[in-house]
Amino acid sequence: MVPPMTQSPRNDETWFGNRRVDMNAKTELVGDVFRSVADRYDLMNDLMSIGIHRLWKAAMIDWLDPRPGWRVLDVGGGTGDIALRILERSPSAEVTVFDLTPAMLDRGRDRAIDRGQLSGIAWVAGNAEKLPLPEMQFDAYTIGFCLRNVADQEAALHEAFRVLRPGGRFLCLEFSRVAIPALSRLYDLYSYNLLPWLGEHVAHDRESYQYLVDSIRRFPDQKKLAGMLTASGLRRVTWRNLSGGIAALHSGWRI
Repeated sequence: MVPPMTQSPRNDETWFGNRRVDMNAKTELVGDVFRSVADRYDLMNDLMSIGIHRLWKAAMIDWLDPRPGWRVLDVGGGTGDIALRILERSPSAEVTVFDLTPAMLDRGRDRAIDRGQLSGIAWVAGNAEKLPLPEMQFDAYTIGFCLRNVADQEAALHEAFRVLRPGGRFLCLEFSRVAIPALSRLYDLYSYNLLPWLGEHVAHDRESYQYLVDSIRRFPDQKKLAGMLTASGLRRVTWRNLSGGIAALHSGWRI
C-alpha cells in the first residue's frame, strides 16, 4: 500500500512514485521511464486496462467535441492516440502533440504516417512546465495520463491557462480516486500485483511500471485537482468520474 502522505515534499521537491526527489531529478527520471517503455507503451495500455483506456479516451473526445478549424495542444500525447482521435472527429483541426520524450514522439509520428495522417499534426518535444509556445494560441488544451508525471503540476496548469485563448477549453484525463470502496480494494490488488508483473514480463521493465502504479496513488483526488485548476485561472471547472473513479475527466475554461 502507499505510505501516508502526511509528510509533504519541500518546495523544491516532489514525489517520484514513493520517493521524494528534487524537481529537476523527477523530470529526468520520468524521461528515463518513458524512453524505456516507448516501444511497448500502447500495447501495455491495452493490457493494463483490458482495453478500457480506449473507452475513456472516446469519452474525452466526446466531451471535448472538437470543432472545425480548432487549434489543439495535446500535452503528453507522444504516441498520438488522442491527437489522431481529435483529427478523426474534426479533420480540419490542427493538433500540436507535445511530449517530454522524443522516443514517444517518434512512435506517434510513425503511427500517424502509417495511418496516412501527414498534415494537420505537429510534433514538439519539451517540458509542460515551460511551453515554448506563444500565449493565447489554442482553442483547446488536452492532457491524457500525463499530469501526474509532471514535476511541478501547478506550473504546468498555469502554462495551460497561458496558451489558451479566451474561451479556450482545458480537458484532462487522468487516473483518480476510486469512489466505490469494494472496487477500490479490488483495484489495489490488481494494480499493485498484476501491473508490475506485466511490466516485467511484457515491457521487460518492472521498475517503470511500479513507478506508474505508485504515481497514481500520489496524484491529487478529484476535488483537489479541481481546486488546482481553479487556482491556475480556469473557470467553470468540473469533473466526471469514469469506471467508478478509476479515471476522471476534468474540464475548465479560460474565460
